[in-house]
Amino acid sequence: MLYVVKTDCTDPYKNLALEEYLLLNVGDNVILYLWQNRHTVVIGRNQNPWAECRTSLLEEEGGHLARRLSGGGAVYHDLGNLNFTFLCKDEHYDLQKQLSVIQEACRLCGIDATFSGRNDLLADRRKFSGNAFYHSKGFSYHHGTLLIDTDMNRLGRYLSPPKAKLESKGVTSVRSRVVNLKELSPTLTCEKMKEYMTRAFEAVYGQKALLLPVPEEAILLPMAEKYASADWLYGRPIPFNCTIQSQFAWGHLQVLIEVNGGVIENVQVYTDAMDFALAEQLRGALIGIPFRSEELVRAVQALPYGEDLAQMLRAQEL
Repeated sequence: MLYVVKTDCTDPYKNLALEEYLLLNVGDNVILYLWQNRHTVVIGRNQNPWAECRTSLLEEEGGHLARRLSGGGAVYHDLGNLNFTFLCKDEHYDLQKQLSVIQEACRLCGIDATFSGRNDLLADRRKFSGNAFYHSKGFSYHHGTLLIDTDMNRLGRYLSPPKAKLESKGVTSVRSRVVNLKELSPTLTCEKMKEYMTRAFEAVYGQKALLLPVPEEAILLPMAEKYASADWLYGRPIPFNCTIQSQFAWGHLQVLIEVNGGVIENVQVYTDAMDFALAEQLRGALIGIPFRSEELVRAVQALPYGEDLAQMLRAQEL
C-alpha cells in the first residue's frame, strides 16, 4: 500500500521523531512523509556542529540545531523549504524510482530536474535538493530538502563556518550553488509542491495513496526528547581540535583546544603576556567544560583580562 503523511508541525525534534516512528512502523508499505521545520540547521549523523554551523548565532536568533539519523551534509530549513522522506522495507527501496517522484513533481510545475552524482537534484544547473539515506534492520529511508522559497541570506548566514580554525574528523559538507524553485516557477508554493509530490508519488508507483494520520504526540515524545537533547546534538564522539588566537595590548594569545564528545579534554596556551600565571589559569578554566560559546565566555570572565578573553571567544562565532 501507498501512504502519504503530512504534518503541520514545524518543530524539528518532533518531526524527526515522527520520521523515525514511521520507519519503525512502515511494515510492508511505502510511505511518503512531507514535513517542514522552522528556522533550523540540520546536520548529518557524523558531523561536527561547530565546523558546520554558527551554533551560537543560530540559537541567539531563535533557531534550532538538529541532528538526523542519516549521513550527509548540513542543510538549512525554514518554512520556504519542503522536506520529503520515502520510507519502506529494503525490498521495496528503489532510489531511481523515488527520485523519479521528485522529477515528476518538478515537471508538473514546469521545471526540468536532473540528478547529480553527489546525491543532489539540480534545476538550471543549481542545487535545489540535497538527499541523504538511512538503513536499519531491513528498513530504509531516503529523505531530502526541496528549496521552494527559502531565505538564502539566512542559509548563508548560519551555514558559514566559524572564524576559529577547526580540525575535525567529522564528515564535512560540500557547498554548492543553490536555487529556489520559485525563481524558476514564480507561482510555486510549498503547499502546491505537496500536491505535486502526492500526484507524482501515485503516478510513479501506479497506485492511489491513502492519507495516514499522525500518531498522538505522547507516542512520539520519548524520541523527540532524544533528538532535542544536548547529548544527541553535541555529545557525539567526534574528536576535533580548535585553534583561537588574537593580539591584545597586553600581548599575543594562542589557545589550542582538544574536544571530544562535546567536552574540552585538553588545552594548551601560548602567550607573551607579562602575567606568567595567565596560561595556567586559562587552561584550568576551560578543561572539562562543554564546548559551547556561552560556557567558554562564562569560564573566562573572572580571569585576568577576562573581558578581552570573552570578546575574543565571542568573535569566533562558534
